[in-house]
Amino acid sequence: MSNISNSNTDRNKNDDARNAVEKALASGRVPTLVRFCLATLGGIFPVFGGAFGAGAGAWSEHEQNTFNRLFAAWLKLQEDEIQEIGRTLAEVMIRIDYTDPRVEKRIQSPEYLSLIRKSFRDWSAAESEDKRQYVRNLLSNAAAPEQICSDDIIRLFIKWIDDYSEAHFQVIKAIYNKSGSTRGQMWMEIHGASVREDAPEADLFKLLIRNLSTGGIIRQHRPKDEYGNFIRQQTRRKRGSRHTSAFDDEKPYELTELGKWFVHYTMNEIVPRITHTTDDKQSN
Repeated sequence: MSNISNSNTDRNKNDDARNAVEKALASGRVPTLVRFCLATLGGIFPVFGGAFGAGAGAWSEHEQNTFNRLFAAWLKLQEDEIQEIGRTLAEVMIRIDYTDPRVEKRIQSPEYLSLIRKSFRDWSAAESEDKRQYVRNLLSNAAAPEQICSDDIIRLFIKWIDDYSEAHFQVIKAIYNKSGSTRGQMWMEIHGASVREDAPEADLFKLLIRNLSTGGIIRQHRPKDEYGNFIRQQTRRKRGSRHTSAFDDEKPYELTELGKWFVHYTMNEIVPRITHTTDDKQSN
């Protein structure tokens, strides 16, 4: 029964990808899509480079159905990894506004194609549907001609998607949904039930917070002045040392500015123009 269910799921994914391609083809910017797809796939899978390169060179002499057959044949390949990449590429394409010449120029640029190849080269996004959607949103938003951050930072975001687990992203979402959450509040939002302080789950939770803090995505809240400078706080000296609970309910956490950019690029369908003080929350 499980095999039948998996088979149906695969067929549905392929149908979704084919439908997405047909919508993209109907946009009237097919030559742009051809160059985009062939350049991308040739860079990710060198074994296909010759065949795809030949197809791209012959495009000017063939009608649209040539590309339809070529891309449909590619989508029928049985490798799960390639199917997922094809599905993601198709979803990226239908989210891009090809009527804007600046967008067309952007997606044909070596810089953007480099981001595409980096995203798919190690394809850890296949680990989960959420990660695949983060990559899709990131590449779709990165196609905009005007960026709120540089391509170097987008490369960092690609690495974060690769490096961090679903458990890390749950913490990020908890803080995004309620900036100023304490560890205890984050834990209850994510898990909804308490555990012992010496439980393995508590150790893992502390590790997640530490990873995201040292990675520059989250931080403990610190007051700032009107110029964005952190205000130095006086600390009270206490006798002896006190163990900090994994579920501390005193110190609030927030996203760093870089962490806010990461959320806007990966967890939103469309990136709004944000400032350093934005509270916009159009989470996907």
